[in-house]
Amino acid sequence: MNPTERPYVLHGFDVSYFTAKARVGMRYKRLFMEEKRADIRMILERTGMAFIPVVTTPEGELWQDTSEILDRLEERHPSPPLRPAPALLRMVCALVELYADEFALTLAMHTRWGTEDGEAMTRRRFGAMTGSVAQGDRAADQMVKARHAVGATPEAGPAIESHLEALLAALSSHFESHDYLLGARTSLADCALMGPIYAHFYTDLGSRRLLLETALPVVRWIEFCNMPGAEDQGEWVDGEGLSDSLYEVLAVMGRDAAPVLLAMAGAVEDWLDREGEVGKVPERRIGMIEADLRGTQLSRVAQSYSLWMLHRVVDAYRDLGAAGRESVDAALAGTGWEPVMAYAPRHRLAKRGYDLVLT
Repeated sequence: MNPTERPYVLHGFDVSYFTAKARVGMRYKRLFMEEKRADIRMILERTGMAFIPVVTTPEGELWQDTSEILDRLEERHPSPPLRPAPALLRMVCALVELYADEFALTLAMHTRWGTEDGEAMTRRRFGAMTGSVAQGDRAADQMVKARHAVGATPEAGPAIESHLEALLAALSSHFESHDYLLGARTSLADCALMGPIYAHFYTDLGSRRLLLETALPVVRWIEFCNMPGAEDQGEWVDGEGLSDSLYEVLAVMGRDAAPVLLAMAGAVEDWLDREGEVGKVPERRIGMIEADLRGTQLSRVAQSYSLWMLHRVVDAYRDLGAAGRESVDAALAGTGWEPVMAYAPRHRLAKRGYDLVLT
C-alpha cells in the first residue's frame, strides 16, 4: 500500500474511456483512493473543460489529463513502477499509449455509436448514469457528433471493423501466453489499452459479446487489469527483444495507426505555421484530414493535443541514447512505427496549467 493521509479521488464514470486508463494505474500502485461519479459542473468550473476523469490529490490539487496523471503518480509513488527500465519496453509503452489515446478512440466510437442498437442501449446507460434521461440524451447527442469527428463514419465502418478484428486476434494470441502486454506485470501500456477495450468494448453489450465469443484471452486480461494485485504479480520480460505475439500486436497497431497519426500531426504543424503564436493557446481542433485505413479513406479531425502526444513519443525515443535507439529500431523494424519515432516536429507544444501552449 502507498499510504497518504487523505485519499486520491478519481472522478469519472465506468463507461469513460480515460477513467479506465487512470483507474488501472491507481489500483496497481495500491494507492489510498476513492472513486466518485464525476461532477461535470465542478470539473468545468475548476479546469475550464468538461473532460473526465480528473483526480483530486490528498493535498486538494486537481489533476486533469490521464497522461499527466500517471506521470505524476509515477514520480510520487515509483513503487510499483508502471514504466519498465529497458529502452525497448519503455518505447513500447509510449507507442501503445499513443495508439490507445489518439487512434483507438475511432474504434471505440464506432462500436458504441455505430449501430442503432448500440446507440439506443448507450443512451439508456447515459440516462441512468447521469440520473436524468434528458441529460443523458444531451450527452449522447454530443457523442454522436464526436463519432464522425474522430472518423467513425458509416463509410469507414468496414475498415474499422477489419482493424479491430485483426487487433483482437493478435491480442488473443499474445494473452494466451502472457498475463499482460509486457509479461507478468502491469505497465503503462496495459493502462492505456484498457481505455478502449474495457470502458467501451467490454462495458457495451454488442462489443462485449464480440469479446466473449472471439477473444476470451482478452477478457481474461481485462479481469487481471481491473484487479491488479501488484504484490502477487511476476516480472516484465527482459526487454532484449519482442516475442512474436507482441511484435504482431504492435504491427497491427502501427501499420494502420501511424499514417493517421502522422496526417493529423502534419495538419496541426501546417496550421501552426500559419496561425501559431508563441505563448498562445492554439485551437484545439484544426480541421479535417484524410488518411488511408485498409484501403478506405478515413476522415477525422486533427487536434493540437495529438501533436503533444506525438511529442511524448519522439522525446522518449530521443532520450534513449544511440545504443537504445539502435536496439529499438531493430526490434520494431517492419511494425509501421518507424516514421512515428523518426518524426521531427517543427513546433513544440507544452502544458501551462490545463492548457496547451505553443513554445
